[in-house]
Amino acid sequence: MKTGLAFRSWFYFRMGWSTYLVFVLGAVNTLTITYFLAIDNYPVLKNIFPTFEQYVVIMVFIGIPILIMFGYAHYKKTEAYKSEIDVLIESNPYLRRNTVNAEMCIRLNMKLLSLLLKLSKKEQLDKTEFKEIQDMQKEILNFMQKRSDENWGNDINNMDMEFINKEIRKM
Repeated sequence: MKTGLAFRSWFYFRMGWSTYLVFVLGAVNTLTITYFLAIDNYPVLKNIFPTFEQYVVIMVFIGIPILIMFGYAHYKKTEAYKSEIDVLIESNPYLRRNTVNAEMCIRLNMKLLSLLLKLSKKEQLDKTEFKEIQDMQKEILNFMQKRSDENWGNDINNMDMEFINKEIRKM
């Protein structure tokens, strides 16, 4: 695989910047601005938070648990994270291809396991089971052939997206 050191470095820089540096600077900036522009100018709030240090400590002890609950809700209790993953799969052809391939492999493996268990019990395959395997083989071969056909161009990505919409999202 060809790697570009400059683009990898740029990616790592952006991740470090946005995930760590901007996070810390944003927190410090928010605490500073809210205290010196809002709390410092209102005597009622100044009585509750007499010093900047006390304000920071109180906000950390109250804010962090609240933000943890928001983060938990984002991932576990709302549709927000599912929507993010949907957009990621739709916009990333590598992830989309891996999702489709994994789904096909799981279906094929489950079918093969059921047939293997049946054969290990010395049972014969009936015509419907044999036909199911043949149909599955034809479906996968047809899908792979259409994907690898150079004439399809961008339609290859559309095939993966259609498979996801038709076969995976219905679950």
